[in-house]
Amino acid sequence: MNVTIKQLQVFVSIAETGSFAQACNQLHLTQPAISASLKNLESVVGGTLLARTTRRTELTPEGVVFLPVAQRILMDIDTSLEDVRSLFELRRGKLDIAVMSTFASSKLPEILAIFHQKYPYIKVTVHDIIAENAVDMVRRARVELGISFDPGEDPELTFIPLLQDRFMAALPPEHPLTKSKTITWKDLSKVSYLSLQKPSSIRQQIEFILDDKGIFLTPSFEAHQLITIGKMVAEGLGVSIIPEISAVQIESLGVTLRPMTSPKIERSIGVILKKNSPISMPAKKLQNIFLQHFSQ
Repeated sequence: MNVTIKQLQVFVSIAETGSFAQACNQLHLTQPAISASLKNLESVVGGTLLARTTRRTELTPEGVVFLPVAQRILMDIDTSLEDVRSLFELRRGKLDIAVMSTFASSKLPEILAIFHQKYPYIKVTVHDIIAENAVDMVRRARVELGISFDPGEDPELTFIPLLQDRFMAALPPEHPLTKSKTITWKDLSKVSYLSLQKPSSIRQQIEFILDDKGIFLTPSFEAHQLITIGKMVAEGLGVSIIPEISAVQIESLGVTLRPMTSPKIERSIGVILKKNSPISMPAKKLQNIFLQHFSQ
């Protein structure tokens, strides 16, 4: 037989008040219920904890030893319940998210500002990394929520789209192609081309679609980070392709951008969750803010 919270509450209440009647009033229980709880507790511990006389109720020597233990257990339970209640009410807690760098440096700050205004006591750690790593961190349950490109069919992940992102040509300021309002993919096959290194999902998607159309782009330079590509373009080393979500950041480097056509390639960006895995209340609230913000 296990000791219950009710039994401990009854014992402590009687011990502190010295009265069964006061314990009944304090706990809103009947006299028979109080007596039964105490009897069951004494049965579990193996002896009498309270000695009841016609005048008063006193602790036995064993009861004296057990009282601070019971009080501490009840206090620990109250503290633990308050801690959990604080988590659900978002009065404390933390949240780890993985966000691809292009989104983290462009769209995320506005979202986090809204979240922080509503839930100022939640600590948020942002892992701003390449798209593939953001997906992998969700898959490995290292974070509750990720923001990245659509990872495609994946039995372990759930993808919730937020926005469509298209590709744009990044051109040096004085490049001849800046005279065109739009750039075709074949235009890029005739000039020095800069590309993200494999296994970049951006590069993989571009090559997959262009190969199917018989268009082949051979990079003259490769780099791991998009910001590095942007600086290389600004220095006149060649032209490149960037997602539109990075447009403001790349343009700030002195790069000229033009929409890409023939074919027009777009890709979904959205929330990534681990399938069939529960998420915390802070993660749910942040997910809702993402969905509400981009639905507008």
